[in-house]
Amino acid sequence: MTLRQRIIKLVYPLLAKISRKKGVNMNINANINNAKPIVSFYSLTAIGNNGNIIDFNGFKNKKVLLVNTASACGYTPQYDDLQKLHEQYRNKLEIIGFPSNDFGEQEKANDEEIANFCKINFGVTFPLVKKSHVIKRAEQNEVFKWLSDKNKNGWNDQPPQWNFCKYLIDENGTLLNYFASGVQPFDKEIIDAL
Repeated sequence: MTLRQRIIKLVYPLLAKISRKKGVNMNINANINNAKPIVSFYSLTAIGNNGNIIDFNGFKNKKVLLVNTASACGYTPQYDDLQKLHEQYRNKLEIIGFPSNDFGEQEKANDEEIANFCKINFGVTFPLVKKSHVIKRAEQNEVFKWLSDKNKNGWNDQPPQWNFCKYLIDENGTLLNYFASGVQPFDKEIIDAL
């Protein structure tokens, strides 16, 4: 862990408290009309950071939390709680991390470094995909194209606004929520949605 990453880990609790108090990066979008996806969530795949295909068809009957991540962001300490959430809700929730460098130089150079960093510093055992783009652009990851296009997911056009935005899919492949970066993995809004 670099000096910068150590400092971030130390000041994160203060950052989280300020975010909550001031309402910074705390927006939540919900599928209030229970809109169904136009393109099936289960038709999606992703390439894991180990090169294996992650077939989303295998996530039927589980909730899925998709998170765009970065190794040197102020929100990087959320990896701790994401791992705890993964362990605590293992039987009904799958978490998948999508490393990205879309918000400045905040991600490691390659997938092996990212995986090692996450495992060594946060004990991450949930799947990570290959580093990719999550914001709207030609090279946007196909999963994030689905998450941020209402013509695919049925209602949401919100791409990630920063690292550690979270999208929750229900047991039937319906996008339920978008949670901004400041909403922490164990915040009431996420736990209630599980």
